[in-house]
Amino acid sequence: MSNTTKPAFRPKKVCVAYSGGLDTSCIIPWLVETYGCQVVACVADVGQGARELEGIEEKAKRTGAVECIVVDLKKQFMEEFVFPMCISGSIYEGRYLMGTSIARPIIARAQVEVALATGCDALCHGCTGKGNDQVRFESTYASLAPQLPVIAPWRIWDLKSREAMLAYLKERSIPCAASAEKIYSRDANMWHISHEGGELEDPWNAPPEDVWMISASPKDAPDQFEDVMLSFSKGRPTALNGKAMDPVSLLTELNKIGGRNGVGRVDICENRLVGMKSRGVYETPGGTILMEAVRGLEQLVLDRETLHFREKLALDFAKIIYNGTWFSPTREAMWASFEAIAQVLDGDVVVRCYKGRAEAVKRRSPNSLFHHGFATFGEDEVYDHKHSEGFIRLFSLPLRIRALLGLNPDATKIAAANKPANSASCGNGCGCSTTTQHA
Repeated sequence: MSNTTKPAFRPKKVCVAYSGGLDTSCIIPWLVETYGCQVVACVADVGQGARELEGIEEKAKRTGAVECIVVDLKKQFMEEFVFPMCISGSIYEGRYLMGTSIARPIIARAQVEVALATGCDALCHGCTGKGNDQVRFESTYASLAPQLPVIAPWRIWDLKSREAMLAYLKERSIPCAASAEKIYSRDANMWHISHEGGELEDPWNAPPEDVWMISASPKDAPDQFEDVMLSFSKGRPTALNGKAMDPVSLLTELNKIGGRNGVGRVDICENRLVGMKSRGVYETPGGTILMEAVRGLEQLVLDRETLHFREKLALDFAKIIYNGTWFSPTREAMWASFEAIAQVLDGDVVVRCYKGRAEAVKRRSPNSLFHHGFATFGEDEVYDHKHSEGFIRLFSLPLRIRALLGLNPDATKIAAANKPANSASCGNGCGCSTTTQHA
């Protein structure tokens, strides 16, 4: 198996973002052979599960790494990245809860920290040249360690297929659990699991049931709904069904509840940052419940203009997360707004889970702006029905002026079609008769 042309740049020690999958299992020996360097493997534990992490240090060293460092990021992931995303209400293209996107900045940050701590003079990732992740990783590198060169093997090596990579490892007697028959490409963390490839590459194929891993089919979910109560302080969940829980335990339990009720399945053809469309199938059971709970709470405590401002800001915040520019002044400025809004997000929300749906059905907050006395149809002391006439007249004044000046084609058409016989126009161009008195 031939390698790429020997590069002029020759790092002495490279830190690679390592997952233990087929790609990174090839990357470590390839780096050693191509650059004659030492390799430090950085493994980010973002809640992908014990099965994915079992024996990973030994595996990395077997493939040629001089050191493998596993960093537990689960708590930081929830507190510094997931909760802010929930508070912002950011969803990409109306559907995707961005489980992969939101994990990349913390993984890349940990890799930079490991690289600097171990004296590495280059960074390496296993992202392909067609996807979004290469941008997310390298944007983080640029923000946090611009002095470190980046090696992206997929853009320069000659291993262009799964079969070629398996043959590469076999030639070097490097064991790998991967096989040529792997159907789907998956990415997992405690927030979600994504599925791509296989039958999913044809958008006319519905996702087969064997795609899903952590959620029951809605048709097989329990026939009785399950209510879950979440308590919040400043927009961050603090308790589940009245029991105080740390962020990791709370989401773990929500994933179980949502999973057994078939909640959080999404099938979307999304627009990648690099310009092409891709079909992704996602499972975010606990995250779907949590997002719905935050939205239910803000319905009570945010006034109209603040809520609408949050919604508009969320569209741009979703782009920042999806595109991978988390460590940027723009994200910091936008987050300052979201954090200010979150100061009143205190209270409890009950979310009802039933056969694939999660819906807020109860809400209460000490900061609630809802008051029965104000909203009732009965008599009250703060609202006089007569007040609405002046409000409506002023609110609709621009529309009234536009019609009176004959600038509304719909009004002109209606007036012309219904003009009495033998009536003359008023001369203002609005189509009304001279017998009509302008208001």
